[in-house]
Amino acid sequence: MRLVLVGPPGAGKGTQAEALAEHFGVPHISSGELLRRHVASGTALGREVTGYLDRGELAPDDLVITVVDEALAGAGSGYVLDGFPRTRSQAEKADTRRGGELADAVVFLDLPDDVARHRLAQRLAGRSDDRDRAVIERRLRTFHDETDPVVDYYRDRGKLVTVDAAQPPGAVTAAILAALAGRRPG
Repeated sequence: MRLVLVGPPGAGKGTQAEALAEHFGVPHISSGELLRRHVASGTALGREVTGYLDRGELAPDDLVITVVDEALAGAGSGYVLDGFPRTRSQAEKADTRRGGELADAVVFLDLPDDVARHRLAQRLAGRSDDRDRAVIERRLRTFHDETDPVVDYYRDRGKLVTVDAAQPPGAVTAAILAALAGRRPG
């Protein structure tokens, strides 16, 4: 199964990706984590994306696509991908590069902004940009401006499954699995 998880900051993409990867026996690939590893390792790519991440902005498409392509090359036939694609351009390029189809299904973790703000404010550990209210607002605005079109892109292609992400994590996982039950890997 090849899954993509899309949702606003605080929607639980990482939590759900881990649960789904374990359920399907495939790797969990987080574009954000891949980028943060480059930053922590001090690679040239990491130095290039540091400012974007610190400001809560999206890294340039070409950098993200390079990192994700490297990870997908070693993923085999299945994966759970979270945090990519974040722009319509990334979605279109990814589908072209992957032979017309990045995913068997795209799960949209739908979460109201007020719930996302609350969740991000409650995080005690994690990303440094979760602690700055202005950065949180910028991340939410960026999500709506850049990623809402990704949701439309996959909805138009019949790939989208929408799940209420305001539920407890276990209920979200169960809802995703129920929604995916009738879909077959491509």
